[in-house]
Amino acid sequence: MSYNKKQIAVLVSGNGSNLQAIIDAIKSNQLKNTEVAIVISNKPNAYALHRAQTEGIKNVFINPSEFNTIQDFDKKIIDVLKTHNIDLIVLAGYTKILSSELINAFNNKIINIHPSLLPLFGGKGMYGQKVHEAVLKSGVKETGCTVHFVTQEVDAGPIILQKKIPVLSSDTIETLSKKVLGEEHSLLIEGINLALFENLPIKKAENYLQNTI
Repeated sequence: MSYNKKQIAVLVSGNGSNLQAIIDAIKSNQLKNTEVAIVISNKPNAYALHRAQTEGIKNVFINPSEFNTIQDFDKKIIDVLKTHNIDLIVLAGYTKILSSELINAFNNKIINIHPSLLPLFGGKGMYGQKVHEAVLKSGVKETGCTVHFVTQEVDAGPIILQKKIPVLSSDTIETLSKKVLGEEHSLLIEGINLALFENLPIKKAENYLQNTI
């Protein structure tokens, strides 16, 4: 661990392509003075853990079934995070909803990437392909992705950045997912840079969005 660098933790549940984007951005100096201190997963077979292992990044699976409540589970995560002097937590395909204990322990230091233009198609149960299915069923003409601060209300924290893409009549869940994911990678890196280095006040994040779209 390099204490002169910003320390980020990445919480994952699946493939970890956004984690890989972070790793690649650090290598290419798109993310300067930053390192991934730890990767935490709630899924034992998450490929994201393999990605971290391959890169020599400390990683850990924490089993939710070993805890009686989500609060107890998140207290374990808090304990792990606090041993790494974390500056920012990035939720990258993490499917568990955070407890108030974890959010309060790292107030204004947690960001999430969501595969829609929030506040549309967000909230509890809206993740992954469920989002793209809902987008297609709705008939909207554009979708995209959002980087936002995490607060008590699911997917309702102040928005940092958004990227729009058109929804074509020929799109399927698979094609839409692929297009949105391609935009997620670069948007997440921009969002991390802002959250770490630009002192972006959480109360002004939405104003920042309005001025940059």
